[in-house]
Amino acid sequence: MAHQISHDQAHDPPNVTNPEHAEHHIVTPVQYSMVFGTLLLFTGITVWAAYVDLKVLNPIIALAIASFKAVVVILFFMHVKYQSRLVKLTVACGFFTFLVLIMMTLCDYISRSWGLW
Repeated sequence: MAHQISHDQAHDPPNVTNPEHAEHHIVTPVQYSMVFGTLLLFTGITVWAAYVDLKVLNPIIALAIASFKAVVVILFFMHVKYQSRLVKLTVACGFFTFLVLIMMTLCDYISRSWGLW
């Protein structure tokens, strides 16, 4: 006779078995408007920073602003803020890898002009 699953085993309310099937969170238009305003504000800051001569700090500031905007998009438009810890950990690992690559690029960029200052 085949093994039958009891009702308690089939129903998994805390989603322990499948954490990717968590409850869906509804993001309101007000939250989307706030995210849109934040992205517009930081786009304006990026344009302003492009016109200010900050020497070596220009690419660092531009990448910091772009990274902040990426975090906002990842958290709200991709709904990572409302996902399971596994999804958050996966996204965090990807973002950490991105930051390591950016730091390596900036180290190379800054060190090319050593001795020319």
